[in-house]
Amino acid sequence: MRLVVVGAAGRMGRMLIKAVAETGGCRLVGAIGREGSTALGQDAGVLAGTGPLGVSVTDDPLPVFAQADGVLDFTSPAATVSFAALAAQARIVHVVGTTGLQEADFTKLEAAARHARIVQSGNMSLGVNLLAGLVRKAAATLGEDFDIEVLEMHHRMKVDAPSGTALLLGEAAAEGRKISLKERSVRSRDGHTGARHPGDIGFATLRGGTVVGEHSVIFAGAGERLELSHRAEDRGLFARGAVKAALWGFDKKPGYYTMANVLGLDRL
Repeated sequence: MRLVVVGAAGRMGRMLIKAVAETGGCRLVGAIGREGSTALGQDAGVLAGTGPLGVSVTDDPLPVFAQADGVLDFTSPAATVSFAALAAQARIVHVVGTTGLQEADFTKLEAAARHARIVQSGNMSLGVNLLAGLVRKAAATLGEDFDIEVLEMHHRMKVDAPSGTALLLGEAAAEGRKISLKERSVRSRDGHTGARHPGDIGFATLRGGTVVGEHSVIFAGAGERLELSHRAEDRGLFARGAVKAALWGFDKKPGYYTMANVLGLDRL
């Protein structure tokens, strides 16, 4: 499978290049960097520390997408929407690990999915997506007698909050309860807030140090508490998950998919 990495000069971009180089069944055919980036013209493999791959970083995605079967994208919401439109034109797989996406962005991704195979997730790891399935089941089983709180911590440089993974887990809890996360989520508490409203799903965000990612979903009932947690220790797991998603999507029909589909967890 011929794969392109966008945001190639970034930390995740370099990890994606490395993951492609180390995975059987695929090869790197393109690497896209930002206009004016010092990485332009460099060999993508050398940039990622894997050794020369014969693929130079460019800022012109159109001809590269036209020769590819899929694209791996952990960039920014605006860039991702733009790349999705190109993926739709080329009718290829577009794996989206970008976080901070808003409702309008998702609408555009869904439109692109009429021609592309969009595989989008707030987190590409097996463990997190299994956790989401368990959260969905626990939320459905325990009912509103148990309050739900989503706690997450990331490194000091992360720019969006709550994290995409925290929102993924919150959505799983809301699906289990058959409620709207948009209508029932509580993102902050300050001052005299009054008592907690039954059925709300709360979020707490911590930032500091070099934490790769830690997430817990707490079900707090009367006299007992259940906590489901995941700790990421290596960012490479997200890159490996993205490559797995691309390979999975290679022979699928155009549509909008998630990692739950890739991992067969959508029925959990």
